[in-house]
Amino acid sequence: QVQLVESGGGLVQAGGSLRLSCAASVSIFSLNAMGWYRQAPGKQRELVADITSGGSTNYADSVKGRFTISRDNAKNTVYLQMNSLKPEDTAVYYCNAVRIRIIAHDYWGQGTQVTVSS
Repeated sequence: QVQLVESGGGLVQAGGSLRLSCAASVSIFSLNAMGWYRQAPGKQRELVADITSGGSTNYADSVKGRFTISRDNAKNTVYLQMNSLKPEDTAVYYCNAVRIRIIAHDYWGQGTQVTVSS
């Protein structure tokens, strides 16, 4: 079982920055990928960014150039640096981890609220 604990959400004005953290209960070397998803009210959960165990990253078009995903292997933590925030970035942000052992297992954090005021 993998437990994920997010932190760093909050209220920020448009144009501001926040950094989200996701601490895993296991070595992130054992995880095939980690990522951040978000869900706004009335909308489906969507991928924001992810990073593989090899360090490859992927971003949603809406956040490219503004958000950066990174990992600290020593701390078993993944970060999402969010700059130039927009009101449309307002959502609950969820940390996700994928571990493939014969089949793929998905793990989720509890979510952290990010609110961007205009």
